[in-house]
Amino acid sequence: MLLLALLLIFSIVIYLYTTRNHNYWAKRGVRHDPPVPFFGNHFRNVFGLKSIIELSVELYNKYPNEKVVGYYRGTEPELIVRDLDIAKNILIGDFVYFHHRGLGRNTDLEPLLRNLFHVDGDAWKLLRKRLTPAFTTAKLKAMFPLVINCAEKMKSVAGEYAGRGGECDVRELMARFSTEFIGACGFGIQMDTINNECSLFRELGRLIFTRQGLSLVAIGLWDLLPELRKYLRLPSSSVEATITEIYEKIRDQRNGKPCGRNDFVDLLLELKQKGVIEGESIDRFNVDGTPVQVQLEMDTKCIVAQMFVFFAAGFETSSSATSYTLHQLAFHQEIQKEIQCEIDEVLSRHDNKLCYDAILEMPLLTMAFKEALRMFPSLGNLHRVCTRSYTIPELGITIDPGVRIIIPAQAIQNDAKYFDDPSEFRPKRFAKDSEIKKFSFLPFGAGPRNCIGARLGEMQSLAGLAAILHKFSVEPAPSTVRKLRVKHTQNVVQGVEGGLPLLIKERK
Repeated sequence: MLLLALLLIFSIVIYLYTTRNHNYWAKRGVRHDPPVPFFGNHFRNVFGLKSIIELSVELYNKYPNEKVVGYYRGTEPELIVRDLDIAKNILIGDFVYFHHRGLGRNTDLEPLLRNLFHVDGDAWKLLRKRLTPAFTTAKLKAMFPLVINCAEKMKSVAGEYAGRGGECDVRELMARFSTEFIGACGFGIQMDTINNECSLFRELGRLIFTRQGLSLVAIGLWDLLPELRKYLRLPSSSVEATITEIYEKIRDQRNGKPCGRNDFVDLLLELKQKGVIEGESIDRFNVDGTPVQVQLEMDTKCIVAQMFVFFAAGFETSSSATSYTLHQLAFHQEIQKEIQCEIDEVLSRHDNKLCYDAILEMPLLTMAFKEALRMFPSLGNLHRVCTRSYTIPELGITIDPGVRIIIPAQAIQNDAKYFDDPSEFRPKRFAKDSEIKKFSFLPFGAGPRNCIGARLGEMQSLAGLAAILHKFSVEPAPSTVRKLRVKHTQNVVQGVEGGLPLLIKERK
């Protein structure tokens, strides 16, 4: 009897502890699915059955009359924002309350997460200010010859596919193109990923976005057990060691200082020479209300972390967007032909050579790219964290510091309220005279924490698409599926099961 009593008491204690916050949204009148002990609403994500993006889309569509929807990641409350005005305030108007992204983990245990995308607070503000000069218009123009070089290599590989039957996984082809470009413009090295699909750098890219086994368990524990976060890290991999080795070799080749290439590593070496980055705090203030002056040391681990995110975010998001654009064009031959005619006509004015100015003269290609991003954005959700008590003006609801915010970009961009027949591929909905409701199209985010490399990614993507479509056409292959099979183990950048096989045929 004593043992049964102890088990009963233990069970009650565990139940109360793992449901301790599960009345958070009910007390505030926010609709939500009923949470279960320990998991909250997060069970399917923890076990890789449903990505957080797909879960957000599901809840967005389930509660069509709500401005916000509640969610529980374990015991922690999160808020899915459906209303565009509330989203605008979170991303821009009241950014000071929501400047944390909340996607990082313990950077002492996982130093690669000291990068611009994952860090929050003062570290983010200082890095953002100092890394922005890497993406000016002048820098983009200077990088374009590197894009052309990579595009020519890609056309050669595409020609090989066309010559032996044409079936090609365009997701993989565009990933190799993007990886090659990132290596050339970011690190000043020839990665040879286009000609060698098993190159070190392509394998590195695959490894970064592969989550299975112990990795899934570790992420699940991080999400569900806040008490363990100071001790948890993902199972170690070779990613950190490989990128550190790459950086050290480049640094030694350049004698530890900028060499005049004006690439991303040059900027990092320049910051390394200065030793520390200084600026005003976003979190701390003096008694007179002025921001505290803060510093960030640009040590080797911090530099390697920036190289990591430049490489990872650069190749994965661009390859996703370009391959999905080709996937849609394969099923819309008339639109593809219109774009090819536009490319032919523009390049005829530029000696049949791709250049920076030529890309700016291809509005239909740009519209098709944006429409693909609308339908299947690389980043399907935007994440923020409330940093201080905040009352949502539209609802009169007050949320506490630490509450996570999800702005479900994919769900919003596929809502018939903002885009007629959202499942239809209609590039001309992005024509100049069209009115796209503000904050209904968020593939690169918005506000101070928008994607710092958006213009670079778009330039590179459009150049890759123009290079392919100028010489080749794409069609569905026998193994092509019309609707993508989402990889549910990827939660930040969307993945696709089975790739995107298409037929590549040389234009007559």
